[in-house]
Amino acid sequence: MIGLSPSTRDAGSARRIVLDGEVVDYRLLRVRRRSVGMAIDLAGLTVRAPRWVTLRDIDAMLVERAAWILKSLRRWRERRRDVLPREWVSGAAILFRGESLTLDVYPAREKSIAVDLFHFRVLHPAAHDGDEVARHVEGWLKAEALRVLSPIVVDLARRVAPAPPPLRLSSARGAWGSCTHAGVIRLNWRLIQLPDALARYIVAHEAAHLVEMNHSPRFWDVVEALHPGHKAARRALDDWAALLEA
Repeated sequence: MIGLSPSTRDAGSARRIVLDGEVVDYRLLRVRRRSVGMAIDLAGLTVRAPRWVTLRDIDAMLVERAAWILKSLRRWRERRRDVLPREWVSGAAILFRGESLTLDVYPAREKSIAVDLFHFRVLHPAAHDGDEVARHVEGWLKAEALRVLSPIVVDLARRVAPAPPPLRLSSARGAWGSCTHAGVIRLNWRLIQLPDALARYIVAHEAAHLVEMNHSPRFWDVVEALHPGHKAARRALDDWAALLEA
């Protein structure tokens, strides 16, 4: 399975501190370890500390590393994207196959969607109803995901398996995809919003699990054979993590 890191998914206890005049919310996880660890990702700052370290000492460490924390938080905020419109009205931004397009919504008797280099055009009888438009667009995106990803799954899987695996779409938060022991590949429908090359890498990752149900060196050799340069793709996925939390 490929998805968000554990730090993105863990709940922890919410705390707040002021660093160089800026209010910073963070999550504190009490874990079995010898020292205090800090991690910053799409979800913000996470601190992992042994139970014997006091809150005062934790905050003192945060103050000491304030410059790094604030710089890292700014970098992650810049990675956030409005993956779907906050309001389903003309002029809003929507991601499709790695591009931020302008949503155009028009009233019409029949429902239809058309995409070009700059616009995501939606015709809908209830164009004024954002919820109806949103449901129609999500359904269309899921159908597009199946249409686009199915041949990629067949192409990559045939290189490592005797027959194409069943493909299912997923809406799981925190996971781009998975492969079961029964050989069923599940792919998050939001892959249709990723750049094509990254979506293909995720398919390669799950296809490799058809022969290696682990993340051993042999597994990564298979991934590399299916998607040369996979390490760069793994790093690039960090920029699109917001899709998994939408």
